[in-house]
Amino acid sequence: MLFPQSIEEYVPQEAPVRAYDAFVEALDLDELGIQIDPHKVGCPEYDPKVMLKLLIYGYSYGIRSSRKLERETHYNLSFMWLVGGLRPDHKTIAEFRRMNKSALSKVLRQCARFCIKLDLIEGNTLFVDGSKIRGNASIKNTWTEQRCQRHLERIDERIGQILSECDTVDEMEDGQPSLVRLDEELKDAEALKAKVKAIMEELESRDGKSVNGTDAECMNFKGRQGSHAGYNAQVVVDRKHGLIVSSDVVNENTDCRQFANQIEQAHGTLEHQCEVACADSGYCDLDELEKIDQQDIKVVVPSCAQASGKQAESFDKRDFRYDGRRDCYTCPAGEVLSYCGTEPEKRRKVYRAKRSVCVRCRHFGVCTNSRRGRKVTRLLKEELKERLEAQYEQADSQDVYRLRKLKVELVFGHIKRNLKVDSFLLRGLAGVRGEMGLLASCFNIARLITIIGVSGLVAKFGS
Repeated sequence: MLFPQSIEEYVPQEAPVRAYDAFVEALDLDELGIQIDPHKVGCPEYDPKVMLKLLIYGYSYGIRSSRKLERETHYNLSFMWLVGGLRPDHKTIAEFRRMNKSALSKVLRQCARFCIKLDLIEGNTLFVDGSKIRGNASIKNTWTEQRCQRHLERIDERIGQILSECDTVDEMEDGQPSLVRLDEELKDAEALKAKVKAIMEELESRDGKSVNGTDAECMNFKGRQGSHAGYNAQVVVDRKHGLIVSSDVVNENTDCRQFANQIEQAHGTLEHQCEVACADSGYCDLDELEKIDQQDIKVVVPSCAQASGKQAESFDKRDFRYDGRRDCYTCPAGEVLSYCGTEPEKRRKVYRAKRSVCVRCRHFGVCTNSRRGRKVTRLLKEELKERLEAQYEQADSQDVYRLRKLKVELVFGHIKRNLKVDSFLLRGLAGVRGEMGLLASCFNIARLITIIGVSGLVAKFGS
């Protein structure tokens, strides 16, 4: 067989690698924050665009390890064509990724802007969702104040034993361990003690919360595969083609305080406000929903009761009628529950019926078993809650909510199943945000190839 003279002939015009090449060539490195120093003394740097191509294309096919990426540049034709025959070693690849965490997280913003320019992202309806992803740390390295105290006591005890052994060796040198070994063990014990004390200081700054000794910024969470140390990844997806507008990573166990923050980040990319914002019941925090509702954006988020779908039991709070003018409730039996105080920490008011009335009532034992009388609570923002619940029940809101699974949950399905991402490789919030930005950009490019095609996409990026 007579082989072609150029590697260009091995890569078809419709090969996806050409779309990734055109995408990175269209990126603005100055906006990403990547700078090249042409006057640097020593060996010249690899072109940052070449390194970005290697990372983005590798991540798009589930190849994230720096050693595996190095191997692909030696044996994979697509990678060889993409990087122009260059062969950076794994240390260079890992160092570039580590030094450009912030730039990697900004790649998605430019990718989304390209999609907006191509009229593939409208930004009218946005879907928010989150998913837990393991970090590059073991949950066994989690430290609490109690664990630190126990270790400090053991270390102090061991240091005392070493010093005692040193004195014994001085008196009886024959047949005893070497002082050199004891000195090294003493240094190790003192170094461990200093490390534990540093963790104690970190715990004090976090008001006693646990700290992971490997990655101090990750948190512990429980998932279907057990308990792990990791992060909570967030994405905001547009309705039109399911493209990602923005991504983020936080170290909070729940999504309840993320709704407004994630929508605002998406607005920054879109440069305008959306019309509808949708999420599941995990984001149902009235303070967060109110921030978006006040901007005249329709919020489609079910309450926990609506999401559960359970039928209301007899004598549920919904059977009690509220009188706003008198600030009291009336029970199904016609008795009045008067205001009796506020619980500031739970942000709600408490209403209670008279003890004598409830005890004599024929519904006592069904409505309540408390001899203090039936208690009903009302959130300080109950009117907002009721309005948002009614808004969620509207027919057009239900149509939007049904689309949520098809649009936003597809993202994490692709990342976790197709790309085999079960954990982040980098540590710290800056690192995992950079990786999440890469993964989100890879999802968008794959969608663009499906929608437009490789040749069309290359032409769009080149224009």
